[in-house]
Amino acid sequence: MTKDKQELYELVLHQLDQYLCGSSDPVARMATIVAILHTSFDHFFWTGFYTLIDGRLTVGPYQGSPACLVLEAHTGVCWAGVDRRQPVVVANVHEFPGHIVCDGRANSEIVVPLRNRDGEVIGVLDVDSADFDSFGDVDVEFLQRIVARVFPEDKGMRQ
Repeated sequence: MTKDKQELYELVLHQLDQYLCGSSDPVARMATIVAILHTSFDHFFWTGFYTLIDGRLTVGPYQGSPACLVLEAHTGVCWAGVDRRQPVVVANVHEFPGHIVCDGRANSEIVVPLRNRDGEVIGVLDVDSADFDSFGDVDVEFLQRIVARVFPEDKGMRQ
């Protein structure tokens, strides 16, 4: 499974590189990332970004069932990713202290911090799965690479 998952992520990276060259707009890039991830992995039932707006973690581009619009501050998996400034992998969300239930089908979750060009955490990519223990090191590695594409290093890209 890990090798298959790695190969799928490599394909996703290739697709993203083709699509994302068309715009440097972060919202357009987040929406494209979410769409490609969500349709590429069968076990991703909610895939999206939460961004910090006026100190509140607010839903951004996503695919899946309706989401919590604003997450209670410093509570749950998404805020853990912001507060720790590192990816958070939860094998069983029901055992995570302060887990926020936006969709009761979620059983495992991964959150990867979104950083701007200055390296500040300004949000997270959040992926939920109905399966337990869906995410691991391969997901962390590739999702960090994918999230880094929201704010590419190359400031001279085409608009």
